[in-house]
Amino acid sequence: MALIRDIAAVCKSKNAGPFDLTIDVVFDNDDLFERVRATGVLCPALFARLYDVAEADVLFTPYPAGRAFKATFPRLVPAGDIGDTDVYGCQQHAPMLDVDIPV
Repeated sequence: MALIRDIAAVCKSKNAGPFDLTIDVVFDNDDLFERVRATGVLCPALFARLYDVAEADVLFTPYPAGRAFKATFPRLVPAGDIGDTDVYGCQQHAPMLDVDIPV
């Protein structure tokens, strides 16, 4: 088992407009990307569980050419709205860092 924080070259979040958030997880090489993809751990259900959104609302895209996975889903609080703690969405990747991958 390995944590995303230990095997991903990049794990970041950002706004995808004021109402959506995008998480990117990028790997250094094709072999590692394919090994992670084969586990099925990175999937819409994972993001739905970690970010408390409906699985149907998660747009999940593996991107082999970029050795990356991208998930976009609704923010629970729109950017800049009352109660928003991260207007840019740049600190929302933290729950992903502790995801275990059986590689």
